[in-house]
Amino acid sequence: MPLMEHLRELRSRLFKSALAILVGFIIGYAVHKQVIQFLTEPYCGLALAHRSGKACDLITYQVTSYFVVGLKVALYIGLALACPVWFYQLWAFIAPGLHSNERRWAFGFVGVAVPLFAGGVVLAYFVVSRGLAFLLPGMDNQVRAMLDVSGYLDFLTKLMVVFGLALEFPLILALLNAAGILSAKRLLGWWRIAIFLMFVISAFVTPTPDPFGMTALAIPMVTLYFGAVAFAFLNDRRKARKLAAEYGAVDDDEASELSYTAEPVDDLEPVGAPEPLDEDETPRSRRRSNFDDTI
Repeated sequence: MPLMEHLRELRSRLFKSALAILVGFIIGYAVHKQVIQFLTEPYCGLALAHRSGKACDLITYQVTSYFVVGLKVALYIGLALACPVWFYQLWAFIAPGLHSNERRWAFGFVGVAVPLFAGGVVLAYFVVSRGLAFLLPGMDNQVRAMLDVSGYLDFLTKLMVVFGLALEFPLILALLNAAGILSAKRLLGWWRIAIFLMFVISAFVTPTPDPFGMTALAIPMVTLYFGAVAFAFLNDRRKARKLAAEYGAVDDDEASELSYTAEPVDDLEPVGAPEPLDEDETPRSRRRSNFDDTI
């Protein structure tokens, strides 16, 4: 299609996606209080959150803070509920430009990426529920914990996004192998460095200083890394079988035999000398008078 047709289609896709997100936002705002209660449960489950009484101690410093928090939570819910719609619109926009094998890879990527991201979100919620006791002062401490609801929810949601993206890293390695950039032998040769870097990244990402949160994130990443290595071995073996069936068992540095038989060439007639052209048949470019040939 022409450029303007692409822009019109993109505008239509974006409008439909925004409309679906708006509907999800309205539904999310209707249930945002229940979602906020669920998100604050890791803190409210601690004994230090009930010092002033039976209610959970979460405060706000500004008049509009709690209202803005409700809008943020409703927007997150709207994005999650409208995910099938806006993803379909995105797919419908880019799918006509993809080949059939690229479409299969895209479906496989989405089918694996969504559960991995959801698993990272659940893991982050579990780590926060276990790690707040290490971060906040205890009951016998003179320092009293008074958390701002906006800061607490921002901290929790950012951690969920980080954990979800961290579990996508092995999937990216598998895609690089499928694209022919990384081989299985190279990925397996990097396993010591990969495990070390995963534990280091987990130590920086997790909010708790104890080894529990770091290990809770590093172990799934290491497991998925070796899963990506296993996928790479299977994929490389499949490519090797395909090349062997097409070109035979020939090494990369060995020339393959060509199944070509040259046909005999018949005797050709000799080509004689060209006949000179008459003056009238001389090309116009050569019929120049009063001019030097170098001009």
